[in-house]
Amino acid sequence: VQLQASGGGLVQAGGSLSVSCATSGRSITNDAVGWFRQAPGKERESVAAINWRSSNTYYADFVKGRFTISKDNAKKTVHLQMNSLTPEDTAVYYCAARSLAPDSYSYYSKESTYRSWGQGTPVTVSS
Repeated sequence: VQLQASGGGLVQAGGSLSVSCATSGRSITNDAVGWFRQAPGKERESVAAINWRSSNTYYADFVKGRFTISKDNAKKTVHLQMNSLTPEDTAVYYCAARSLAPDSYSYYSKESTYRSWGQGTPVTVSS
């Protein structure tokens, strides 16, 4: 499966932004899609994930209540709606796909288990 992230940009602190991940190629019904981010000088970290089959969603603690991951079945696209953004959310955001796993974020947060990656889309939050 191929993934293409889009929608990044510049936003002021407290604002909102939505990034999208368009998938193509084979069916993604038996996959999960995750969002990761990498801030300058830091390691890449998991942000959220969604099980395409069950629509179950998973979030890192630092985005719970602020970010929402969702999918559009018809467009085979995953969205990440980001609200109440802070400068600490500044990063390059990546989407990735992996096979389905047991229903736990401990599986979906592991970067090494994702086999397909899209290019990143930069998000900059100004103070």
